Amino acid sequence: MFSLYEPKPASVEFGKASFYGGRWIGRLTANGEHYHSEDCTAAHKKLPFNTMVRVTNLRNGKTVIVRINNRGPYAKGRILDLSVVAAKQLDMMGDGIIPVKAEVLKKIEVITKPNRTLLGLE
Repeated sequence: MFSLYEPKPASVEFGKASFYGGRWIGRLTANGEHYHSEDCTAAHKKLPFNTMVRVTNLRNGKTVIVRINNRGPYAKGRILDLSVVAAKQLDMMGDGIIPVKAEVLKKIEVITKPNRTLLGLE
């Protein structure tokens, strides 16, 4: 199933992003999941776990939506550590660290069951 998000983000943050893989693959993230480099996830210092964030590479305009599942980065000036697959989608593998815009997305709740029934159609 897919999700819909409000066009206006809840908040916007600018800074630098890096990515992580290698020795971190398979280790537990801060929310208790195992890190998988093929998941579109990221680490952020303060955002709640499972927050969805649209990340834009300010050098090339490419975007990806990631889910926050870890804490970090701890290097000065960085706001996100991205999974390998997210980094590939942003075309940042050669650069390692890029300037980004991070937009916190607000989910639109979609009604999957009607909240009332029509007379005679039950």
